[in-house]
Amino acid sequence: MDISVYRPGELSEADRAAWTAMQSKAHLHGSEELANPFLSPEFALAVGSCRRGVRIALVREDGEPAAFFPFHRSAAGVGRAIGLGVSDCQGLVHRPGFTWDASELLRACGLAVWEFDHLVAGQRPFEAAASGTFPSPVMDVDQGYDAYLRELRARSPKFTRTTLAKERKLGREAGEVTYVHDERDPAALETLMAWKSAQYRRTGRSDRFAHAWITALVTRLFHTRSEPFAGILSVLYADGRPIAAHFGLRTERVLACWFPAYDPAYAKYSPGLILHLRMAEAAAADGIAYLDLGRGQKEYKDSLKTREITVSEGWVTRRHPIAAGHRARRAPIRALRNAVQSRPELFEPADRILKRMGKIRSRR
Repeated sequence: MDISVYRPGELSEADRAAWTAMQSKAHLHGSEELANPFLSPEFALAVGSCRRGVRIALVREDGEPAAFFPFHRSAAGVGRAIGLGVSDCQGLVHRPGFTWDASELLRACGLAVWEFDHLVAGQRPFEAAASGTFPSPVMDVDQGYDAYLRELRARSPKFTRTTLAKERKLGREAGEVTYVHDERDPAALETLMAWKSAQYRRTGRSDRFAHAWITALVTRLFHTRSEPFAGILSVLYADGRPIAAHFGLRTERVLACWFPAYDPAYAKYSPGLILHLRMAEAAAADGIAYLDLGRGQKEYKDSLKTREITVSEGWVTRRHPIAAGHRARRAPIRALRNAVQSRPELFEPADRILKRMGKIRSRR
């Protein structure tokens, strides 16, 4: 393979156009997941502007771009998926029929190991190193919102009926309900991030927006617009007041759900569920094929999904002491987390403890 490694800003316009073209045509070759916005050049550029060590490997065949592999590299040669910790889709974007040798790719990138936790399906050279696979629920809207709603009613009639009834009740009790699919007011984004930070703290989770680079990344992506890619802020209003919001990323065919949150004062109306139904309706009208809700077991995801795709986690390694040491440190942590999350008898008490700790911290 002819492999060159670049900093994000060093890619030419022609190379970025080739990358985007591979994504836009992926569904024609049975690889629709490659169209995910987390695999887009815009996401790689945005992360590169907020974090050091971001690189992009460009693989050429016969002088033409054949694949793009974004990654994050430490000085010691430890590699991670770009945006690991916030990215919900990872892997190598390639043209149809392209195959690669994982060890050769890592060697060319100066990596002893490459860690991933949301590897897109179909990446066989990487999947061989996966330590586990996990469902990632999606909402199919390619046949239109009415078709999606019919399927939802057939599968979950009580959930659908209750959610739509709560939306009507919200309008009666809180004022006219309106929805903006692509809100451009930066103040609305700040409101969402404040809600999300409070939710993290309230539930005892680590506050992602306490990390300056994540706040900077989301803000940059909010202002990022290209022909196929955009950061989309969707807001549900009641009587002109924002009560729920979501920030995600879109390409031509995929809307990646990312940061949803709502005002707890309106919790009884399930504004987050109402918001997701409005998002599905607007996305369908905009030509989106599906909304990717992301890996993770959540009741609202199970209620809204039409099917599941698969993502993997693991480590691709070369024979190198750094690779062995990195995996030895990380593997027990991942194994413990996955064991707790996959077993209700472990997850539920752990979740209660985290929430109790969050309440204690909020009183200080």
